[in-house]
Amino acid sequence: MEGNIAELGQYLGAGLACIGIGGAGIGVGNVAGSFLQGALRNPSAAGEQTATLFIGIAFAEALGIFSFLVALLLMFAV
Repeated sequence: MEGNIAELGQYLGAGLACIGIGGAGIGVGNVAGSFLQGALRNPSAAGEQTATLFIGIAFAEALGIFSFLVALLLMFAV
């Protein structure tokens, strides 16, 4: 009986950690949407902001990858 409760805790924790993956998707959408708004308002400055766009996307995706890693560790760590 105790093993089942521990296994339940692992899967519940992994599911909660996966919320961060959805948050990363929302973050990437916000970064890209803000870039497009700025690029449409001032097209001449859009070329200079492309590097900032990719840095913002990379940071948002890194948080999603970290939460996925935590979920895997919770599921498969003994």
